[in-house]
Amino acid sequence: MMTFRNRLFAACAALALAACGTSGEGIDNDALRNAAADTANWITYGRDYSEQRFSPLDQINTENVGELGLAWYADMDTARGQEATPLVIDGKLYVSTAWSKVKAYDAKTGALLWEYDPEVPGETGVKACCDVVNRGLAAWGDKLYLGTLDGRLVALDRETGAEVWSKVTVDQSKSYTITGAPRVIDGRVLIGNGGAEYGVRGYVSAYDAEDGEMLWRFYTVPGAPDEAASEPAYLKAARETWNGEFWNLGGGGTVWDAMAYDPELDLLYIGVGNGSPWNQAYRSPGGGDNLYLSSIVALRPKTGEYVWHYQTTPGETWDFTATQHIMLADMEIGGTTRKVLMQAPKNGFFYVLDRATGELISANNYVPTNWASGIDMATGRPIENPEARYDKTGVPFVASPGAGGAHNWHPMAFHPGEGLVFIPVIEAGFPYVPEANWQPDPNRGFNVGIDMAAGGLPADDNVRRGAAAGTRGALIAWDPVTQTERWRVQYPGPWNGGVLATGGGIVFQGTAGGFFKAYGANDGRELWSFAAQTGVVAPSITYTVDGEQYIAVMAGWGGIWALAPGGVLNETSGPVPNISRLLVFKLGGTATLPPAPPLQRRPIDPPPFSGTQAQLTQGTYDYGRYCGQCHGDAAIGSTVLPDLRRSATLDNQETWMMIVHDGALASNGMAGFSQSLSRERIENVRQYVIYRANEDKRIGGIGLQGS
Repeated sequence: MMTFRNRLFAACAALALAACGTSGEGIDNDALRNAAADTANWITYGRDYSEQRFSPLDQINTENVGELGLAWYADMDTARGQEATPLVIDGKLYVSTAWSKVKAYDAKTGALLWEYDPEVPGETGVKACCDVVNRGLAAWGDKLYLGTLDGRLVALDRETGAEVWSKVTVDQSKSYTITGAPRVIDGRVLIGNGGAEYGVRGYVSAYDAEDGEMLWRFYTVPGAPDEAASEPAYLKAARETWNGEFWNLGGGGTVWDAMAYDPELDLLYIGVGNGSPWNQAYRSPGGGDNLYLSSIVALRPKTGEYVWHYQTTPGETWDFTATQHIMLADMEIGGTTRKVLMQAPKNGFFYVLDRATGELISANNYVPTNWASGIDMATGRPIENPEARYDKTGVPFVASPGAGGAHNWHPMAFHPGEGLVFIPVIEAGFPYVPEANWQPDPNRGFNVGIDMAAGGLPADDNVRRGAAAGTRGALIAWDPVTQTERWRVQYPGPWNGGVLATGGGIVFQGTAGGFFKAYGANDGRELWSFAAQTGVVAPSITYTVDGEQYIAVMAGWGGIWALAPGGVLNETSGPVPNISRLLVFKLGGTATLPPAPPLQRRPIDPPPFSGTQAQLTQGTYDYGRYCGQCHGDAAIGSTVLPDLRRSATLDNQETWMMIVHDGALASNGMAGFSQSLSRERIENVRQYVIYRANEDKRIGGIGLQGS
């Protein structure tokens, strides 16, 4: 049941909301600053500016959650990964889907009110490292704001879904994408972007919410030398930490997800991503911290002025982004109430910072780490294992965590009554194999500076099974004051969903295995489970309509783990399909899903391998660099995109060329690769896939995704 402390909080919140009068039609500063008090609605990505994803609602609680049932559901028209957090405003639910589409529903009945399609060109899909996903919307006044995969920021009329204005925020000739949710502060819409794996320079921008005029832009890494004289002081300082001609490779540092805001301090916090390429030996020969990669940066939201930064991984070379969820809280540490910022970035360490100054308060690893033994509290820097620096040694290193991170984009949640942060954890290593004489490809190539064919999961089925056995996921309850784990729920695989905590003493989370579950916030006991028929990676929200509490979550297996490593087994057996839906629950809900359709997959029945060893060698490399991020390591595909081992085009070289070289299926997201690969090399890729298919057919074709 809800504690007295949480009931008191909820009562005070309701009074604050009534006093502020923030439940009207327009979303303004008062509404956003007091969003934590607005239990009926969910008006910004993390529920409020602190991004705690905690709601004091307790109508659904530990005693009655077993009575939770499906209230309504809505099928999506995009069979790709679904990662969005819905917004709820005045009884209407708004959600973005894959391919940057938007839908509006009656939050009580599920009636579709309107839908919007920005018509993202299909060929944009190959620019997205990690599926054509979208994580959410922002609201201000009577408008909604959407970042599209092809780099536009779009304002929509909230009532009708009509487009009000649209601004291109990136150089669309480069491999920029937007998958993250915008935020709005005082009429300024904030948006970042992704694309560091393909050679771009990161930044975050602010646009006027009314007309889309760009107000400021904050670059996270320095630019070309001819920009040095006019750079602000923070970039001049950063330039001293770089070497070589880094600007020719983009530099990276994209701001593709995390943001938070403290209205009292008037500080915006952004999370900065990895370097481009990953391998620092190519990006910045001679080393250097490479500011502001893998950093948390505090800015003034009115001007974009730099205030402070904390770098989680200096000289990053492992794709250890700091773009993961940033959360703010006030908590007692050492007998003093501290205003803190918390983050569990990819590198495996949980950080607690003073959010006014950026001072490191504490840090500890929340998963086993072998790339660093700890954090030096005097300097705030990781105590690195020298062997982990494959960029310096030239020797392959299997790092834990790996490039997927110990925690990826999936949001955490904080329960103030329990004093716990709930983290969706990934336990997986990754082999970093430095590539000699690596060359960038500004077109379609995965520009990371390591051998992706050698660094991905191996083709050998027994080795893959061993890797799968050592790859797990968990939901852990982390005490940020003591920096210790309180409890955990272990999962057989990674890539489980984002988290919601409620005043009813419940933590909600979806799983990669196809379930949506409720756990006790104090002890992790499983209290309720719903078979969603697909992997649930998105975080859930809660809201009320007419005094009744609802829980809503997007379901739909996808994202980088579903695509690149070939997916995971679900909690019973077999591969997990994508069935994209919005699921909404309430106590006593009686709606039911239709029977799950059978997962129909072509058999692995390839033509005989007719290539040469030279073709196989080149095809292995090219597949790893150009194809594996969508079609799976070692050509062991997912259920989201075509498994090429099963493709009928393997029998027909002409058809293969029409698709892979000419781009015959570009409108579906399969752009042609003629800019990067000759017909001869594309044929080598076909021969590699044929070889792999024959190998898997010979051993039973099991891999990680079933036969």
